[in-house]
Amino acid sequence: MDYFSEYRRKLKTPEEAVQLIKSGDWVDYGMNHNMPELIDEALSRRVGELKDVKVRGGVMPKPIKIVEADPERKSFTYNSWHFSTIERRYHERGLCNYLPMTYRSQATFYRKYLEVDVACIAVTPMDKHGFFNLSLTNSSTKAIIDKAKTVILEVNKHLPWACGGYGELVHISEVDVVVEGPHEPLAVLSPVEPTEADKKIAEMVCEHIMDGSVIQLGIGAMPNLVGKMIAESDVKDLGMHTEMLCDAYLDMYRAGKLTNRRKSIDRGKGVWSFGLGSKDLYDWVDRNPGLASYPVEYTNSPWVMAQHDRLIAINSCIEVDLYGQVNAESVGTRHISGTGGQLDFITGALMAKEGKAFVCMSSTYADRRTGEVKSRIVPVLPPGSTVTDPRSQAMYIVTEWGMVNLAGRSTWERAEMLISIAHPDFREDLIRHAEKMNIWRRTNKIG
Repeated sequence: MDYFSEYRRKLKTPEEAVQLIKSGDWVDYGMNHNMPELIDEALSRRVGELKDVKVRGGVMPKPIKIVEADPERKSFTYNSWHFSTIERRYHERGLCNYLPMTYRSQATFYRKYLEVDVACIAVTPMDKHGFFNLSLTNSSTKAIIDKAKTVILEVNKHLPWACGGYGELVHISEVDVVVEGPHEPLAVLSPVEPTEADKKIAEMVCEHIMDGSVIQLGIGAMPNLVGKMIAESDVKDLGMHTEMLCDAYLDMYRAGKLTNRRKSIDRGKGVWSFGLGSKDLYDWVDRNPGLASYPVEYTNSPWVMAQHDRLIAINSCIEVDLYGQVNAESVGTRHISGTGGQLDFITGALMAKEGKAFVCMSSTYADRRTGEVKSRIVPVLPPGSTVTDPRSQAMYIVTEWGMVNLAGRSTWERAEMLISIAHPDFREDLIRHAEKMNIWRRTNKIG
C-alpha cells in the first residue's frame, strides 16, 4: 500500500478538520505534549457557533485557546485529568473541572464508560511504514484513539520518536484526518530549586536505595533532587519503572547509575509512560532503544510493579493527618494537581519484594495569603481536602525531622510517629488534639 498517498488524501487544514466537531460532542486532546495546538487554535475560532462541546485533557504545557476564547463556557467546557500550573489557574477562575481517577484506571474508564466523539492528538511525522508515534505521552492515548468515532492527528515535528513496549504507535489506516503546520518548540518543565528541608528529606530517602533498586520518581523538586543525589552516590545498576520520565533519570544515566541490568522484568529497558522535563530529556528519548514507553495501565499496574525486587517509589504530598491519611491534591476545596499514580505506586511498592514507598513533605509551609507558618501534619484533614492515599495504605512518611513507617500501625502508634516528625513548634498542640481524638496513650513520649 502507498501510505503516503493515503496520508495526502486525509490531509486537511486545521480549519477544515474542526468542522468535524459538532455541538454536544465529547472531544479529547490527550495529555501533556499530545496537546493539538493548531486544532485548538482553529476550534477556538468557532466560539459562539458551537454549544456544549466538552473537552478532556490533562497536564497541558501551554495555554488552551478554547478556554481563553470562551470565559462564559457556552461553547466549550474544559476538563482535566491532572492539573498543570495553567490548568490550576483556569480552575481558580472557574474555567476548568477536574476528572478524578487513579491513573492506572484511565484507559479502563475510556474503554468501558466514556464516549469520545472526536480525538484530536499531536503526534510525530509518519514513517515509511505508515506509523505515527505518540511520543512523550503513551499514557492512555491509544485507548482514547481506539474509542473515538473520529480521529484527527496533528503532526508536530518537534516531538521525539519514543521506542515503546506497546501502545506507542498509530497507523494511518486508523486515522480520519491529518493536520500539518508550524509549531513552537516543546514546552519544558522549569526546575524548582530545592529547599534545605528537601535536601534533608532526600538524604534520608537515599539511605534506603541499594544496588539494583528500581526507582519511581513523582513530580516535584524533592523527588527530582533524590534522583540527582543518587547520581552522585555510590549505588549502581539501578532500574527505572515510572509513570513520569523526568530529568533526574537522565542525570542517573549520565552518571552510569541507571543501567536497568538487574530488573526482574523489562531487563535492559527504562520503562515510563509520559515525559516532562528539559530539551535534553526529550533528545534522550528520541529513538532510544534503552527506553520503553508503555501505556499507564502497564507502568502503574501494582501487579507489574510487584515483579520488581527493591522497588522504591518516591512521591510528595501537601499534608498528612494523624490517622495517616495523605492529601497530595488539594488545599481544602482548592484543587492543586490530581491523584495521578501515587496510590498506584504505594500499592505496588508494598507488594514488591523489599519494596518501599516514601511520601515526602516539608514539615511546615507559609500560608500564601497571610504568611502564617502552618504544620503539614494536622489532626484531621480540613473539610474539602482530598484523601489521595487512605490510611490503610500509608507507608513511609518523611519530613526534614525524620522518617516513620505507618504500615500495620494502630491509631495511637501513628499519632506518636507522625507527631515525632512534625515541626517541634506544633507538637504539643498536635498531642492535645490526639488526646481529644482518643488516639494518644499516656505512655507516649515525644522528643
